[in-house]
Amino acid sequence: MELQIDDSILVKNYIAGDEKCLEALINRHNQRISSFIYSKVMDRDVAEDIFQDTFIKVIKTLKRGSYSEEGKFLPWVMRIAHNLIIDHFRKNKRMPKFEGSDDFNIFSVIKDEKLNAEKQIIKDQIDSDLTLLIEELPEDQKEVLIMRIYKDMSFKEISENTGVSINTALGRMRYALINLRKIVERNNIVLTN
Repeated sequence: MELQIDDSILVKNYIAGDEKCLEALINRHNQRISSFIYSKVMDRDVAEDIFQDTFIKVIKTLKRGSYSEEGKFLPWVMRIAHNLIIDHFRKNKRMPKFEGSDDFNIFSVIKDEKLNAEKQIIKDQIDSDLTLLIEELPEDQKEVLIMRIYKDMSFKEISENTGVSINTALGRMRYALINLRKIVERNNIVLTN
C-alpha cells in the first residue's frame, strides 16, 4: 500500500524548491481539473489551454509566496480554473471567431432575438409552474427550499435562520426535492425548455 503525501506538504516542499512536488500535485489532480474545465468549455484545445494557464497561475502564486490556503489546494486550483473559464467566455463574447472559410456569414455572429424571446417565455412559464408546485410543499420544506434556491443561502445560514440543526435543514431540503418530484410525476408536468 502506497502512502499518499498530503497536498499541503507537497505545496510546502514545492515552495521550498522541490520541483517534483508540483509534478505530483498536477498528476494527482489532473483528471479532475481537466474534466471540470472540459465540462464547461466543451473543446479539448481550449480546455488544455485553460488547464495550462491555471497551473501557470498556481506556480506564480506559489513562487510569490501568496498561497495561504493550507490543506485546500484542490478547491483553490478549481477556483482559479473557474475564473479562467469565465475570462475565456468574456473574451470570446467580445470577439466572435470566424473559422474555416473566407465566406463571412452574419448569422454566425448575431443571435435570433425571437428565439431568445421564445426561450424567455418558456422559462417564465416554468418559473411560474415551479412557484405553484413549491406552494404545495409542507411549510418547513418550502422555507428551506426558498432560502437555498432563491435566496442562495448556505445550509449553515438556513440553520441559523430557522433555529434547526444543519442536518435537519439538509433533511428538509432532501424531502422538499423528493416531494417536488412526486408532485411533478403525479401531475405529468414537464419542466424543461
